[in-house]
Amino acid sequence: MVGVTSRKTPGLTPDDLESLSAGLAAGKRVTVYLRDPMPSLNLDAGTSARVVSIDGSTLTVSPKGVDDQLPFEADELQKTRVTPTTATPTRRPPGKAAPAPSRPAGSSRTVATEPKSESEAIPEAKSATTIPAQPRPAPAKAPRRPKASTAAVSVTITSTGESAWTVSISHGAKKQGRPTEVTADRVARAMHELGDDAAITAVDGVIESARAAAKKRIDELSHELETARAALAHLEGQERGN
Repeated sequence: MVGVTSRKTPGLTPDDLESLSAGLAAGKRVTVYLRDPMPSLNLDAGTSARVVSIDGSTLTVSPKGVDDQLPFEADELQKTRVTPTTATPTRRPPGKAAPAPSRPAGSSRTVATEPKSESEAIPEAKSATTIPAQPRPAPAKAPRRPKASTAAVSVTITSTGESAWTVSISHGAKKQGRPTEVTADRVARAMHELGDDAAITAVDGVIESARAAAKKRIDELSHELETARAALAHLEGQERGN
C-alpha cells in the first residue's frame, strides 16, 4: 500500500500575532503564508502575503499577485511555507499458506501426491505477489470566498483654526494617509447633506464664530489703513510747503 501524507503547520499563535504586531509597529515588512488554496483568485497553498494591519485575531493582508487587501483569521495563515511530503511505500505482507489437513490418529493409509508441473507452479507464484493499492484522490475543496472586512471605518472632521478644517480616515485602529484640508463651505454643505441637526449646529457655530472674527479683523485693518493714508497725506503736504 502506498500512503501519501501532507505536513501542515498550525495557524498563527498569540505569540506569533504579538511578534507580527511588533514588526508592523517598527515599520518592517511582515510576511505570512496562506494555509489553504484559493482557486477563485488563482492562489495556491503557501502563497506569501504582506501583512497590512492586525485587529485582534483578524489580519488584513495583501497576497502576492492580488491587487487587493483581504481579511483572514489567524488559523487560516502560517508563518512559514511548508511543502507536502510523500511517505515511503509499504507492501502488504504475503498471505500465509493454509495448514495441511491433519491425518486421523491410528490411520496407516498414506496419500501420495504428484509433483506439480512447471506450468502449474508459475500461476501460484504469481498469486503470491501483491499489487500496491493506488491512493484515493483527495476530494476537491469548494472555492473559498474572501471574507468581508469587519474593521470599522471612521471619518473625522476637525476644525484646526478660525477657517481651517481637516478630514481624516481610520480603518479599524490604523489611520489611512494624512489628514486632508478642506474649506469651511464644503464642510457646511456636507453636514447639511447628512441631515444631522446636532452636527449642523456644531459646525455652523464654529463657522459663524470664524466669520465674526474675520469681519472684526477686516475692520481693524481698514482703520489702520485709513490712519496710514492720513499720515502719508500730511507728510506729502509738508514736503510741498518746503
